[in-house]
Amino acid sequence: MNTITTTNFNFPKQKNLYKGKVREVYNINDDLLVMVATDRLSAFDVVMPKGIPYKGQILNQIATKFMAQTEDLVPNWLIATPDPNVAIGHLCDPFKVEMVIRGYLSGHAAREYKAGKRMLCGVEMPEGMKENDKFPKPIITPATKAEMGDHDEDISREDILKRGIVSKEDYEVLEDYTRKLFLRGTEIAASRGLILVDTKYEFGKTKDGKIVLIDEIHTPDSSRYFYAEGYQERQDRGEAQKQLSKEFVRQWLIANDFQGLKGQTVPVMSDEYIQTVSERYIELFENIMGEPFVKADVSDIQNRIEKNVLEFLRQV
Repeated sequence: MNTITTTNFNFPKQKNLYKGKVREVYNINDDLLVMVATDRLSAFDVVMPKGIPYKGQILNQIATKFMAQTEDLVPNWLIATPDPNVAIGHLCDPFKVEMVIRGYLSGHAAREYKAGKRMLCGVEMPEGMKENDKFPKPIITPATKAEMGDHDEDISREDILKRGIVSKEDYEVLEDYTRKLFLRGTEIAASRGLILVDTKYEFGKTKDGKIVLIDEIHTPDSSRYFYAEGYQERQDRGEAQKQLSKEFVRQWLIANDFQGLKGQTVPVMSDEYIQTVSERYIELFENIMGEPFVKADVSDIQNRIEKNVLEFLRQV
C-alpha cells in the first residue's frame, strides 16, 4: 500500500516548512504556499501510525473542488492544483479563530446540551431538543486554539471582540462568509441526498488586506454529513443517524479502548482494516462530490508531487 505520510522537499525560494496533523505547508518566498495533503489519519488529536491510501488525494480534491464551486460567493486563497495531493495558493495571515457553523444538534453541541447547557459560545440553544434535531436556524459557534496544546476551545463572538482576536469589522465579514458558504454547501449536499450537519471554515488575509477562505472546505475531516433518506424516520424512532464522516474511525478506536487519553496506546490497524478505511474514504468522496473517484498513480508519490510542483513553480 503506497502512501505518503511525510515529505521533506526543498523547493526554489523555499522559506520554511510547517507540518500540521495531516497537511504539510511550504512557504515559497513569503508569497505562495504549497500545501501537500498527506495520507496521515488524525483522530482524537493523535496521528495514527499508518497512512490511509488515497486519503490525501481525496481531501485535497474535495476541498479544491468545493472552493471552485463557492468562489462566486467568497474569495479563496487557491491559485492552482498541479498535483492530486497539492494545492498552491496565496500566502495569508490566518485569523486565530475557526468559524464553526451548526445546522443540527450533533457532536460537541449535543454533548454540551446533554450536560444541561443551553448556551454554546454565547448562542442560546432552544429547550426541548434531542440529539441530531435541526436548529430553527444555523448557529455559529467559533473555536480558538487553547493557550497550551493543539486542542480547540469554545469562544463567543463577544469574547473574540473583547480580546481583540478579530476586529468587529472583520468578524462581521467572517460571519457573513460563513453563512453564505454553509447555505451553498447545504444546497449542494441536498442535491446529492445528503444533509450538511455542521462544518468549520478558516479564513486569512492576503497581503493586500483581502479576507479569503483558506485550508479546507466541506471535507469529511472538517464536516459532518447525514444521509437525507430516512433522517426523519430515524429521529422519530430515536435511532442514531447514518453518518458520512470519519466518525467510523473514532468509533473503531473507542471500541479498541482508545480516545487519545493519557496512558492509552493506539491500537494496531491491520493492513486489512486500513484498506477498509481507504474504501470508506473513497465512498465519502463519491457521495459528497457526486462523481467517481479516479485513483492517481501512487507508484512513486514523492517524485510525482515534486515533479508537478517544480513544473508549476517554473511557470510562475
